[in-house]
Amino acid sequence: MRAELTRQRILTAAAHVFAEHGYAAGTTNRIAERARISIGSLYQYFPNKDAILAALLVRHLDRGDWTGADEVDLSPGSLPAAIRALVRDAIENHRDDPALLRMMIEEARVSPELVEAMERHGRSRVAQVRDLLARHPDVGVTDLDTAAELIVTTVELNTHKLMAAPQTIPEEVFAAELVDMVTRYLHGDR
Repeated sequence: MRAELTRQRILTAAAHVFAEHGYAAGTTNRIAERARISIGSLYQYFPNKDAILAALLVRHLDRGDWTGADEVDLSPGSLPAAIRALVRDAIENHRDDPALLRMMIEEARVSPELVEAMERHGRSRVAQVRDLLARHPDVGVTDLDTAAELIVTTVELNTHKLMAAPQTIPEEVFAAELVDMVTRYLHGDR
């Protein structure tokens, strides 16, 4: 329990240090100082700052389940609202720190833990979306597995791009266009 608290304290300190100083200048010494632990203690938890950044990305992914999926309206005509809820949830999951998100996307080294977390997150999110598609009366596509994969990938990648980059498209416009695109696709040829 204490070890996990220390690990989380290191990750929180690293997020602040990376946001404040950037990845290159965000040294393990600065992280240890910010976490109020010795550098030796930090190295008991993480071998280097690449591992710390990868752990931050894993933590970010693990927080990414669609929390409102069970509350979505499944009545006829409500598909745009259901997709809007999915898009809003993705945006909210990426709102915390755009600079840190950009750093995690651009600079995190791929580790086995990161790959496993990405696969776990993807499976979970796709399963949630597939379940919604299977139950919603407005969905006209026939291959729900592929549709769920396409929707999750489209929403996640575009949301990452929007939230990590300087905002060239207003968030409301982005969300409305993404909802419209996904909804039109899901209506199929009906």
